[in-house]
Amino acid sequence: MTVVTSPLAGRAIGLAAVPDPVFSGVMVGPGTAVDPVRGPSVAVAPVDGIIVSLHAHAFVVVDDEGHGVLTHLGIDTVQLNGRGFDLVAAKGDTVRRGAPIVRWNPAEVEAEGKSPVCPVVALEAVPDALGNVAEDVDVPLGGTLFTWR
Repeated sequence: MTVVTSPLAGRAIGLAAVPDPVFSGVMVGPGTAVDPVRGPSVAVAPVDGIIVSLHAHAFVVVDDEGHGVLTHLGIDTVQLNGRGFDLVAAKGDTVRRGAPIVRWNPAEVEAEGKSPVCPVVALEAVPDALGNVAEDVDVPLGGTLFTWR
């Protein structure tokens, strides 16, 4: 079983509350979303593993069980073309849970007219593979978001 922890401090709001039909409709995969604390922040690895995809606004870490976890920093933030995001890790890096990956500021994303809400998604998972999914609760950085069987 994989425990997926929060890459950000904030409030777990669930995927249904994400202002994007691709995430709220669970088309990418099941999981939850975090409405992050506003202010300068660092998004961290939600699991131990290898960074297999890394963009300014999103990253995927795959653990040793083959579970890929997508962290998407904000909604429609790809349109910012990396502005306001600073990569502190590289694709291919092996990381431990809690390792810094991207520096950003959710308040600046919001000032650009984008939602800072961050989906955290279990890629290629079926919804009933997840348990203890955090929703409507405050989560600290590194707090449990869900388990993946």
